[in-house]
Amino acid sequence: MQFVSRFMQRQAFFPTPAGLLLNPFYLARRGLAASVRKYAPHLQGRLLDVGCGRKPYRSLFTVDAYVGLDIDSEVSRALGMADHLYDGKDFPLADAVFDSVLCNQVLEHVFEPDRFLAEIRRVLKAGGKLLLTVPFVWDEHEQPFDYARYSSFGLRALLEKNGFRVLQQEKIGADASTLFQMVNVYLYKVVERWPSPFRWLVTIGVMGSINAIGALAGRLLPKNPDFFLDHIVLAERT
Repeated sequence: MQFVSRFMQRQAFFPTPAGLLLNPFYLARRGLAASVRKYAPHLQGRLLDVGCGRKPYRSLFTVDAYVGLDIDSEVSRALGMADHLYDGKDFPLADAVFDSVLCNQVLEHVFEPDRFLAEIRRVLKAGGKLLLTVPFVWDEHEQPFDYARYSSFGLRALLEKNGFRVLQQEKIGADASTLFQMVNVYLYKVVERWPSPFRWLVTIGVMGSINAIGALAGRLLPKNPDFFLDHIVLAERT
């Protein structure tokens, strides 16, 4: 059973071809994993993972220390992965103690983004790097704590206003695969409360097929740089 649990957790964030059948979010998670892997070498020294959850991307980083920070909640306490818990406002960390920060799919859940980014900047050393991902096209999730979506221009402006210089900025899933991922997001919410056998039947038989068609469509159909799943930004503390 432990093998099955580890396999499913791996498929959730690093989906292999088996993930086509098992992961309704295959297209999004595949793109995120590839993008974080691409930029991981830019983060060095002492790294802080803000909103770390299960620390799913820890294996991608070769750093001196990998420190997880998460909001203090029953869920984060039960996971037991965070090295530090915080109140959603102030990080319980000293100034300028980290060389890099990873913040993955968290910013949309922050009600006061200026204060949040100020805290990230505070704990970063001068010239420290921030790797940030945030969704653009996605459903409401983790309700009621889902507060924002950012355009590429809005995200850059927000970072620059709060003392970061954007080094690189990319759009993940800027192709037809986004359409198919949205269909599976819709279906997932429809069937998530169904009895397990029926839910798995739809996941494997229907959503798996949509994943496969979406992956192919993303390769064959024209790109659309204005319609995409996620942002990934590499920024530097000024």
